[in-house]
Amino acid sequence: MSPKKETVPRPLRRSEYEIVFGTSNARKGWIDVLAVQRNTVVAAWERLTTSPLADDTTCHGMKGDLEFVTHKGTAHRRRQYELTNGARIWFYVEEQSVILIDVHTHHPNATK
Repeated sequence: MSPKKETVPRPLRRSEYEIVFGTSNARKGWIDVLAVQRNTVVAAWERLTTSPLADDTTCHGMKGDLEFVTHKGTAHRRRQYELTNGARIWFYVEEQSVILIDVHTHHPNATK
């Protein structure tokens, strides 16, 4: 009898960050954006696990009213990873974890 097919999670190096869902909206958005931009999301995963705090045109901190987010009673600096076609991943970093708080399949109105 063959075993049930089960996905093997990608192991992390000790220096890498884990990616976790901070909200149910982030989980839903992740599934939605993965369905339409798989290769771009894989590139985002690789970047966010290795250097989520490095700033460039694709990944950077947010400004103004969106600079900080309060999650579970603690304020965090919100960051954004820009995917193609206006899709965005909003997250913050806490220790060795990247906490996804919003994943947008299109350009969010809050940043237009």
